[in-house]
Amino acid sequence: MLAANIHRMARRREQTHARLVDTGLRLFAAQGYDATTVAQVAAAAGVTEMTFYRHFATKQDLVLDDPYDPLIESSIDQQPPGLDPLTRVVRAFRAVWRNLPESGNDDVRTRIEIIVATPSLRAGTWATTERTQQMLVDRLEADGTDRLSAVVATSVVLAALNAALLEWGRAGRGPLGPVISAALDVLEPRHG
Repeated sequence: MLAANIHRMARRREQTHARLVDTGLRLFAAQGYDATTVAQVAAAAGVTEMTFYRHFATKQDLVLDDPYDPLIESSIDQQPPGLDPLTRVVRAFRAVWRNLPESGNDDVRTRIEIIVATPSLRAGTWATTERTQQMLVDRLEADGTDRLSAVVATSVVLAALNAALLEWGRAGRGPLGPVISAALDVLEPRHG
């Protein structure tokens, strides 16, 4: 009984979270990020502002929330530690993007288009990127990579991916997978 209640509560929390994301992205795309308030997002999602803040510390977090870090962390751990750090990080990202469904691109595209149109969000992406970078650096260092090599390798890959995502968001067409692959191909032209 207790386990069923916990499962139900977790499912309801996930549904509320997804509804807030969908509603927020829709409103930000239609009205503009800066012109849309947390109160509007909460009301349109059928929840209170307090509920919004239980899911997101800030309005910015709704757009910049990065659900891919756990996948990237797992993928970096699956790469052979004997590879040079740059190749290891590139291949970790290739593996993650190869396994993501193309159907998720609409949500990603909406996020990227909102970020491209909102200078304050572009600045906020750096904090998200820094968290991802620190996670990757920690994983590489744990396997014996020196810190400078780990920082440079992760910086290069994340810069390439951010540039590709922003270009994809500006172009407004086509699937994301080939764009990510092309960016990674610049860093590792002959991947196996």
